[in-house]
Amino acid sequence: MLPTLGRTALVLGLLAPLQCPARQPPELAREETPGEALWGLAARFEAEGNTAAQRATLCYLVERHPNNRFAPRARAVLGAGPCAPPR
Repeated sequence: MLPTLGRTALVLGLLAPLQCPARQPPELAREETPGEALWGLAARFEAEGNTAAQRATLCYLVERHPNNRFAPRARAVLGAGPCAPPR
């Protein structure tokens, strides 16, 4: 027989996969990420014709969440220029 500590460790080890599920791919995420919210907000500004707010929101997305899945899209929309208000 296993000592009590050994049995406890065994039970916890068997339950670990249930407690720590595998990470889902971003496209299957159930909760909205900050990047997704910012991307949606930028799209809303674009639909309203508020390009200054759209640009500022995309710049914020790129600066604050550079590794987010929406950052490459935001960079593409912004182009090569710096994140500065259009003149």
